Amino acid sequence: MLKEFKEFAMRGNVVDMAVGIIIGGAFATIVKSLVADVIMPPVGLMLGGVDFTDLFILLKEGSTAAPYATLAAAQEAGAVVISYGVFINAVISFLIVAFAVFLLIRSINRLRREEEAPPVEPTTKDCPFCFSSVSLKASRCPHCTSEIA
Repeated sequence: MLKEFKEFAMRGNVVDMAVGIIIGGAFATIVKSLVADVIMPPVGLMLGGVDFTDLFILLKEGSTAAPYATLAAAQEAGAVVISYGVFINAVISFLIVAFAVFLLIRSINRLRREEEAPPVEPTTKDCPFCFSSVSLKASRCPHCTSEIA
């Protein structure tokens, strides 16, 4: 049973999948940082200095009275909130990851189509006498003038 498991785990597909999952996790972390630290601050600035991570709806106050300036302050007070700003960041992260995966799959499919292209029909044949390359339509070899059947 151990031998069978080893054969299964060492197959190319399983190893490739494991590498893909690891790289995907690292890529998701990079995209999350891109959205939270690079994209959303200018968007928030254009919308009047809004920090999307601090957008929330208060459902129930916590141990200290509202209003809460930030989401962290609301959570620290034990308030029940809907953190729709964090959700917006997650949606934007997902869209970036999905677009990157789309571009990757599109490139792979394009490469596969090029590999699977039908073979090109030959336009020449070899002369049986001098072995020169001759057009398929030729009845005589232009090099040795032999008649080609």
